Amino acid sequence: MRVPLYQAKAEFFRMLGHPVRIRVLELLQNGPVPVRDLLTEIDVEPSNLSQQLAVLRRSGIVVSVREGSTVTYALAGGDVAELLRAARRILTELLVGQRELLAELRQADEPVDIP
Repeated sequence: MRVPLYQAKAEFFRMLGHPVRIRVLELLQNGPVPVRDLLTEIDVEPSNLSQQLAVLRRSGIVVSVREGSTVTYALAGGDVAELLRAARRILTELLVGQRELLAELRQADEPVDIP
């Protein structure tokens, strides 16, 4: 049975819906990173990071390479980095809009001088 595209997209975004996973993807944007460096940058238990990396690996978003005792992760493709940049642009626009709305609300709360 085929999954509708909208459902596949929802599953994809649900998979991204964890702060540790997003942080890992951000760190991998500039190239491969060893797990020990990810642990240094992300304040989580090693077992939690391992679980989140497994989710990303199973989804095909990241790939891992073992060299001796070092495991290094990398983005499977450049599209994920572009998605993160797009998310940043969208959030920036939303926050600018909210800041403008807040300024308007504050102006509306100012007392009106009646002559």
